[in-house]
Amino acid sequence: MARVQLQISRRSFLKTALAGGGSLAVTGRTLKRALAAGLEKAGIDPAWFYRGQIKTTYNYCDMCPWRCGIVVQSVGDRVYKVDGNPEDPKSRGKLCARGQGSVSFLYDPDRLRAPMVRTGARGEGKFKEVAWTEALDYAADRLSAIANQYGPEAVAILGHTSGDFWFTDYFAQAFGTPNAAKPSSSLCTSPREEAAKLTYGLAIGGHEPVDWDNLRCLTLIGSHIGEDARNTVMQDFAAAWGRGARVIVVDPRFSAVAAKADYWLPIKPGTDTALLLAWIYVLIAEERYDRAFVDEWTEGFDRLQQHVQTYTPEWAAAITDLSPDLIRTTARVMADTLPQSVIMPGRHVTWYGNDTQRMRAIYIINALFGAYGRAGGIYFSKAPYIESYPHPPFAVAGSSGGCSAEPGEESAELPLGPSGKARADGARTKFLRGATATQELIEPMITGKPYPIKGLIVYGMNLLNTIPDPERTKQALQQLDFVMVIDVLPQEHVAWADVVLPEATALERYDELWTVAYKTPYIAMREPAVAPLYDTQPAWWMARELGLRLGLDKYFKWETVEEYLNTRLQSIGSSLDKLREQQGIILQKGKPYLEDFGDASPFPTKSKKIELYSEELALAGHDPLPKYEPVEEPPPGYFRLLYGRHPVHTFAKTQNTPLLNELYPENEVWVNEDVATAHGIKEGDYVWLENQDGRSSGPVKVKATQRIRGDAVYMVHGFGQQSAGLSRANGKGASDTKLQSRYVLDPISGGAGMRVNFVRLVKEA
Repeated sequence: MARVQLQISRRSFLKTALAGGGSLAVTGRTLKRALAAGLEKAGIDPAWFYRGQIKTTYNYCDMCPWRCGIVVQSVGDRVYKVDGNPEDPKSRGKLCARGQGSVSFLYDPDRLRAPMVRTGARGEGKFKEVAWTEALDYAADRLSAIANQYGPEAVAILGHTSGDFWFTDYFAQAFGTPNAAKPSSSLCTSPREEAAKLTYGLAIGGHEPVDWDNLRCLTLIGSHIGEDARNTVMQDFAAAWGRGARVIVVDPRFSAVAAKADYWLPIKPGTDTALLLAWIYVLIAEERYDRAFVDEWTEGFDRLQQHVQTYTPEWAAAITDLSPDLIRTTARVMADTLPQSVIMPGRHVTWYGNDTQRMRAIYIINALFGAYGRAGGIYFSKAPYIESYPHPPFAVAGSSGGCSAEPGEESAELPLGPSGKARADGARTKFLRGATATQELIEPMITGKPYPIKGLIVYGMNLLNTIPDPERTKQALQQLDFVMVIDVLPQEHVAWADVVLPEATALERYDELWTVAYKTPYIAMREPAVAPLYDTQPAWWMARELGLRLGLDKYFKWETVEEYLNTRLQSIGSSLDKLREQQGIILQKGKPYLEDFGDASPFPTKSKKIELYSEELALAGHDPLPKYEPVEEPPPGYFRLLYGRHPVHTFAKTQNTPLLNELYPENEVWVNEDVATAHGIKEGDYVWLENQDGRSSGPVKVKATQRIRGDAVYMVHGFGQQSAGLSRANGKGASDTKLQSRYVLDPISGGAGMRVNFVRLVKEA
């Protein structure tokens, strides 16, 4: 009976559809409209692809820093679908859950909708909506007043996500402030970058250069493939694992990737360098290293060999809680497949404040494997060629993100501001060659030393859920003369702004070209799929309008962003139209292997070799070879606070995104099951976390498990936000950042080690 009813229903629909369309001869768009009309008359909501002409645009995802290429499909004024761009070397036609959530992010009903000016006290979150002209005029007046009284270096700019280029790079250098910073450096990657430059002269860059196609053994130290959900890495890992590559995971927690490992080493937190030194001992003592590569391409092997004589597996076992046999076995497993064996550098490596030396030990082991420039090892990334937009010399050169000097060059001081003042960050050292230390820009806002910072621009960065010790950040915000926030959502720190500028999302705007240093270097475009919703604007437009008001006209000569982008693309014989014809991607040729360099050395160190022993570190008063340094232990009754990512969320950005919030609405705290039982706590209970300084979290659900050591707890980063404007994320879960009232600065890189905080479990009343 049901089948007959279905047939009648289909006949009725077709009859209605034909009546609406007028003839069976209609085709293409006319037929789609006819079918849609028929569906509507039959009381059926037509699928989006029946509602009009499908427009395809090209973009790179902005839901995390990985920036996979995407193809966007829209009908009329609405985006309906995003897919991975098959031409993009990173996404290869695939997307993670976060990328698929970008449409949901676009249509989040909590979005900021118009420029706002503060009406209440700073921090109260009371604003009035104003026109763009009023907001920009007010911001320009305040920034100009600060620059006139204190110098342009008294304005700091903090940024994250892909659009930050327009403020932390272009606007900052034109305005004249060297105090522009990105948390991706000082709070994530600076130790790995500095260590790489000191060891083999090259920065890692945005994508760890593991030659996955030929890899036979992968070692991960605190890297959570699958949980951090970097699309390309998950694809590459799955392929390598499917081919039978060996996997070794070193982690206090049995992570998702540990479940795929041949060996899991549940190391005591803070002792990784001891393990690495013992591995070096085994590789050298048992002659399980690539002797020919070491002889030809390294400097300082004899000193290294002497240095590790006492770092035996037995010595390391007493420190790491790992057995000597496991240490020896894993060293041999790694060496069995050299040079197709790699310890992946990892991304978030700011752990304990001695992180540059730990990363040096990792790079030294990779050198002993002979992995650099070899198939299945570490390839050489090459940046694509394209010229910058032509402009007069900036007031401050290289103020953010890049390096002030290549290894071997003099880099004792960072760039100066127009008033002759160096960067204000307290972490400034000879080796801090990357972006200004984000967290250390807070200090001169409070103390005025070495000179005052009186103004702050925050772009796309959740300030109070990113920088450790947010109470100190609030103190700094209270003392500033002016705070301007640019964001898509009413994140927690927005309440502390004087002016709020609402940004169009990545699917609604043009942006700077994405130029990717990679095995196959490439350039990707971002173009709008639909016009910006509400009264929002793209970052390039805001930066230009603000620059014109501040008398920086000579840096902002373009009238439209299309003009800006076409000017850059002309330098390689291309244009936006040509780029669209190439599905948004321009591929260039790389030089990934040693043989691609002929007789020249690919290592731009002073010796033109990999420097196992660093003369540069020795001259600066640092250890030229890595040493193990014990870290502070948790007090009785406390546990070391570990944190990480979840595959459907990015930092503190996506917790309010409707689709992604539905998948994972709040975080949990992982507690060893035996510890939980001893505390009278069971799976699913809620507890409070209190740190060593008395800082407390909100209530957080317990995950009682044997998958974590008993001396640590673990939680996903980015939750516990306090913003009434975030209808889904407000008050959900607990914030790891708000429990990080301490950090330790790495003396070499300036990176802020944040795994030096301890918490105790407090049962919810």
